Amino acid sequence: MASAPSTTASGLPPPPFSSARGARLPSALRLPPPPPASAGRFRAVGPAAPGRRSRFARARVRCGAAVRFIGQSEFEAEVLQSDLPVLVDFVADWCGPCRLIAPVVDWAAEEYEGRLKIVKIDHDANPQLIEEYKVYGLPSLILFKDGKEVPGSRREGAITKAKFKEYLEPLLSTSTVA
Repeated sequence: MASAPSTTASGLPPPPFSSARGARLPSALRLPPPPPASAGRFRAVGPAAPGRRSRFARARVRCGAAVRFIGQSEFEAEVLQSDLPVLVDFVADWCGPCRLIAPVVDWAAEEYEGRLKIVKIDHDANPQLIEEYKVYGLPSLILFKDGKEVPGSRREGAITKAKFKEYLEPLLSTSTVA
């Protein structure tokens, strides 16, 4: 019986552009060296060191002239003691839907000026308010009248201008509070 011819590596020519010891790929086919670990495209976003700006810009929830950001210390005076109904918009900079509805909220502040006051509260900077009013999703809208939350006024998520108007009109016409 005859044996089959040997097909070991020593009997075959090397394939083109092989990675045989000492051989190098043409420069057009070589990958660039990996970047240093600190130069990655993604990194954890946290507060920058004092006096130092991050090289990655973060999108901010914008706020029109008729809308103000308030904090825990201003909440009672601006919301609970207001003569006008107050729509509180709970937002965060990292929340895409919050940035999406910002123009609609600005429009509403101008459209309902004199009938409605609109304020925004930063979710991350006001954990006590978030806990007290049980804000679970962002953006969250809650209407306050006479210092109390209006029943059925909670709304979470992005909303169009038409739906926003449908949401607000009945709430502004009712006079009952919880």
